[in-house]
Amino acid sequence: MSVSATLLPAAVRPAAEDRHWLASDHCATPVLELLHALDWTVVATPEANIHATSPDGRVYVGWLPEDPAAWTRDIVWRVQVQPTEGDTWVQEFGTHTPAEAVAGFVAALVAHSPC
Repeated sequence: MSVSATLLPAAVRPAAEDRHWLASDHCATPVLELLHALDWTVVATPEANIHATSPDGRVYVGWLPEDPAAWTRDIVWRVQVQPTEGDTWVQEFGTHTPAEAVAGFVAALVAHSPC
């Protein structure tokens, strides 16, 4: 099958200085800004962990930088989804995953849902 070059998306190649976030995982701000904009319930614990729930209660996002159980598994982000039909599923992100990537995942997850 042949695909015309005009139908393919243009390659995006940001300059190296524009990709500083690719190595960043120390800040939850991109995800928290998204969750606040979506009117999710966001709760911070005294230990500096953050737990967020979608308005319908079916999606949970946890930022777990001080959770010993999470660190044992080398994760800092946990996303848990309870679909209206089917089994609960979980996606976890490790300590080297940039928060911008997690924000993109969550944004895509809720893009077509009322969450």
